[in-house]
Amino acid sequence: MPLDIVILAAGQGKRIQSRLPKVLHPLAGKPLLTHIMNTAQQLNPEKIMIIYGHGGDQIRAALADLPVQWIEQKQQLGTGHALAQAMPSIDQNAKVLILLGDTPIISLPTLQQLLASAQNSELSLLTAELPDPTGLGRIIRNNAGKVIAIVEEKDATPEQRQLRETNTGIMVISARQLTRWLPALKNNNAQGEYYLTDIIAMAVSEGININAIQANSYEEVLAVNDRIQLAQLERAQQKQQAEKLMRAGVTLLDPARFDLRGEAQIASDVTIDVNVILEGQVSIGANTYIGPNTLLRNVSIGENVIINANTVIEDAIIENNCEVGPFARLRPGTCLKQGAHVGNFAEIKNSEVGEGTKIHHVSYMGDTTLGKNVNIGAGTIVCNYDGANKHKTIIEDNAFVGSNSSLIAPITIGENATIGAGSAVRGNVPANALAITRAEQRIVEKWQRPAKKK
Repeated sequence: MPLDIVILAAGQGKRIQSRLPKVLHPLAGKPLLTHIMNTAQQLNPEKIMIIYGHGGDQIRAALADLPVQWIEQKQQLGTGHALAQAMPSIDQNAKVLILLGDTPIISLPTLQQLLASAQNSELSLLTAELPDPTGLGRIIRNNAGKVIAIVEEKDATPEQRQLRETNTGIMVISARQLTRWLPALKNNNAQGEYYLTDIIAMAVSEGININAIQANSYEEVLAVNDRIQLAQLERAQQKQQAEKLMRAGVTLLDPARFDLRGEAQIASDVTIDVNVILEGQVSIGANTYIGPNTLLRNVSIGENVIINANTVIEDAIIENNCEVGPFARLRPGTCLKQGAHVGNFAEIKNSEVGEGTKIHHVSYMGDTTLGKNVNIGAGTIVCNYDGANKHKTIIEDNAFVGSNSSLIAPITIGENATIGAGSAVRGNVPANALAITRAEQRIVEKWQRPAKKK
């Protein structure tokens, strides 16, 4: 039997107090809706449909690359009304999995279990027992433990509100039954909406058995209604990601102070200290150490690398056996070849640093190609920008640049050349040569230092 998936994402999300549609708010660096889409795709459905409404233009523009069918709910009249908009596109022989755009971390195993329970059932329901079920619909069971209804909290009696088993909003229903039940929904409730959950009572009245299974953990069915819940869900997601990495052989010195906001491929025996943030696409090779308070964004790091504390690296490649920082910044376009060292308070941008080359503290290299075993002294800067254009600097193998030097691009420093400390070099320096441009030192004997006037 084919599987069609419908993701309900039309709600306004008033409580989140934002001009940004709720389903576009980021969780672990990706929109809420992207998380649920990634999970839905792993179920290999025939098609995925997203019901959008409030902020629809923003949603479709931000997620234009998603392989889905977009269906607009022009009036937000409830979940039953939203699903009805998708019915013309649903295969009448299909099972329909209904997911929610603001419940982003539902796990693949839980959904697979729900689908398995629906193989020989017209309706299967996912429930969860929450420590605090406030605001959620309650599952009503009879004395035999069978589900007979779902009651929204606003319509529930005081006794029903004491129940902790809640409706997650996630269910699997046969398309044939939906075709019959959806037109029969009424909106005579506190919200004046057409509740999808009312089909439970319809199924019971027809003697249809309802399979109800509980989620593997209540955290995975938590929804986002305000920024407090978004922050809580962020911590739950980060906890899941941290545990997955640790099971794969990564050492996190404090999992509660680690954030992965993208995708990471991390080898075993990598150690990550506290307050490290990984964004975008990050790969880290074996036996590498990432120091505290470090940000890595779209970075490839090799094996046996040391990234010391308070370092920021983005859109860069770091090969094996390098050392960076502390307090270093590697900007986009940086590539450190094997065994290169970058010291504290050094900044590198759009540059290739050769094997074994050392760039010491408080230095800047921009638009530069450095050869092998080059030594850059402290305080050296490349003057790559003339106010209108960027210019290239080439420093060849085994060159030595003394401290506090300025290299004014475009310029080439030849192989084995030496730049005397304190020099401002304007022209090319040939191989094996010494360049010194500092002024000659002058001594004035018995110099009388000026004194303050009385």
